[in-house]
Amino acid sequence: MQDIHILIVEDEKKIADALKQGLNENAFEAEVAYDGTIGWKMFQGGSFDLVLLDINLPGMNGYELCRAIRSFNPSVPVMMLTAMNTVEDKIEGFDAGADDYVIKPFDFRELLVRIRALLKRIHRTAATGTLLQAGDLQMNLDSKEVTRNGQQVSLTAKEFQLLEYLLRNKNRVVSRSDIALNVWDIDFDTKTNVIDVYVNYLRKKIDKGFDNPIIHTQVGMGYILKDKS
Repeated sequence: MQDIHILIVEDEKKIADALKQGLNENAFEAEVAYDGTIGWKMFQGGSFDLVLLDINLPGMNGYELCRAIRSFNPSVPVMMLTAMNTVEDKIEGFDAGADDYVIKPFDFRELLVRIRALLKRIHRTAATGTLLQAGDLQMNLDSKEVTRNGQQVSLTAKEFQLLEYLLRNKNRVVSRSDIALNVWDIDFDTKTNVIDVYVNYLRKKIDKGFDNPIIHTQVGMGYILKDKS
């Protein structure tokens, strides 16, 4: 992928410099910030296609920086690289707006695969129409707005991506492993309940207060968004 500009925000110099070298050797253009505040200034002043972000950073931590990036640019993909590996850590990262969450230590070859998959998914989303709909639920991919029966629904970045996947596969049962691969870009981990947590988040925001819920559980199989229009 030529001309893909990546910002690395990592305070461990050895890791940051190795990432930069590896990405440059694989035809990416990479820049490094060793501090969260410096990373924020670089992001505001540059044009980046993807951000690799540690959580424990001096100046401005990764959660704070991710939220700032999301406020400044809702569409740029953010991948967190961190040793913080609990379900709660992951949920906080996704709630802050991360698109993927990679645990240290990691294999650089796997990281490359996940970077390319994330960039492809973002590109595919940008190129496949601007409006998704199921009944009275509408999603505008350009403005990142979601409404149900004309009422605005506020979603985090990860909730938005999950709902987009369900809408693109409406009236079809998708398994938790399908969701893990297509929304989180990770191999399915049977020990985590992150996906179930986010489906419940969506239900509370999309279905609460309506007589006709659209997001359903197929016991032992996965989830389905039903379009009865």
